[in-house]
Amino acid sequence: MLYAFQRIYANEEEALQGRLTPQQRLEFHQLRSAFVIEGLFAWMQGQIDNKTVEPNSQLGEAFSYMSRHREPLTLFLRVPNAPLDNNLCERIIKRSILHRKNSLFYKTCAGAEVGDLLMSVISTCTMNGVNPLLYLTDVEKHAAEVAQNVENWLPWNYAAKRFPMAQGP
Repeated sequence: MLYAFQRIYANEEEALQGRLTPQQRLEFHQLRSAFVIEGLFAWMQGQIDNKTVEPNSQLGEAFSYMSRHREPLTLFLRVPNAPLDNNLCERIIKRSILHRKNSLFYKTCAGAEVGDLLMSVISTCTMNGVNPLLYLTDVEKHAAEVAQNVENWLPWNYAAKRFPMAQGP
């Protein structure tokens, strides 16, 4: 079972390294990952049918979950650019939960508002591959420049403008 996931993620890594277009990636997974998924679901059903796995056990419940959610779990085999998992969303949600927990200790509403703004900037930087600490430091150092041309200093434009040599081909 773990081999199936390992194979699918290895295929994804190969697709990323090959810089495939979304359509090419879809076709690549249809060719290289679809049979792995089919084998995984057949194996799980066989485990339940042969009573090798107790349906009420944690493993049996995991198999049932995967069977019930087969369509969304295999979306990457039907939709170009669909992610294999929702790890990115999970990380963002965890960051928000941590911020909510920490926000209990703001002394004023104004402090909480600043904290919310910083949380938004930090998350945006992270999602755009920009180091938030370096970004915020640079924005502060170049405040006058930022005020003149805010567009160039947005996180998604920042790296390309400030570090053009660091950008890939």
